[in-house]
Amino acid sequence: MPAMDYSTRSIAELIDLTDRSAVVTGGARGIGEAIATRLAEAGANVYIGDIDEVAAKSAADRLVARGFAALGGALDASDRHSVEAFAELVTREFGGIDIWVNNAGIYPMAPALEMDEDLWDRVLDLNLKGTFFGSQIAARHMGETGGVILNLASTAGFRGSPLATHYVASKHGVRGLTRSLAAEFAPMGIRVVALAPTLIETPGIAEAMPAFEAMGLDSVIDQMVAALPLGRTGVPDDVARVALFCVSDLAGFVTGSTIPVDGGALAI
Repeated sequence: MPAMDYSTRSIAELIDLTDRSAVVTGGARGIGEAIATRLAEAGANVYIGDIDEVAAKSAADRLVARGFAALGGALDASDRHSVEAFAELVTREFGGIDIWVNNAGIYPMAPALEMDEDLWDRVLDLNLKGTFFGSQIAARHMGETGGVILNLASTAGFRGSPLATHYVASKHGVRGLTRSLAAEFAPMGIRVVALAPTLIETPGIAEAMPAFEAMGLDSVIDQMVAALPLGRTGVPDDVARVALFCVSDLAGFVTGSTIPVDGGALAI
C-alpha cells in the first residue's frame, strides 16, 4: 500500500484526528496522560489503559469532563493476554484501532553486579516484550485502512547509563523493533515511529528520587539537567506535542525513525 501524498491538505486537516480511535498504554499519568490529552484535543476517541485501573478511569473521566470521548480500563502491558483483551474491548467500543501508543514502562535502577533475574525480566517484559506484543496486536486490529504505532524509547536507547543496564538494553531494543516493524508493516499502511525523551518531570521520576539519592544519583541527575542545551528538564507535554505530530497525517511520510525529544541532550 503506497503512502498517501498529503500535499494538498491544509494544516488543520492534517492534524485532525476526528473519528480515529487511540490507545495509550500506561496512560493514567505522566507522559501517557499528556499524550492521551493531546490526542483527545485533536479529536481522537481515546482509550487509556493502565495497570492501575482506578487511575486509568480517573484520567479518562478528566477528559470526558472537558467534552472529549475517552474510556479507561485495566491493562497489564507486559501480559499478552491482557493486551489482547484490551484491544478487543477497544475494537468493540470504537469500531477499530487507528493509533496505538506503547507508553507503559518502568525504570528501577540497580547496579549490574547486583541485578537479579527477576528485576531484569520485569523491565524487559514490560519495556521490550510489551512493546512488541502491543505492536503486533495493534497491527492485527488496524485492518485495511492502516494506522500508526508510536513507541516510547529513550535517550538511553542511544547511549549507556550507569545502574540502568536493563533499562538501556530495553530501550535499544525498542529502537530496533521500531525499525524492523516499520519495514514489515509498511505494506499494510501502518507507520511505526518512536520517541526518545530525556529526563522528564513525571510523578514516576518524583517517586524514584529517594532511591536515586540513596544510590548517589541525584548529583548525576542535576548534572544532566545543567548540561541540557535548552536549559531545563522536559515536562510531559513536551513529549505529547511531538507524539501528536507523529500520529497525525503531518507525519504521513515518517516511519521507522526514533525522534529525540531531549532538549538537545544527544547533541552534546
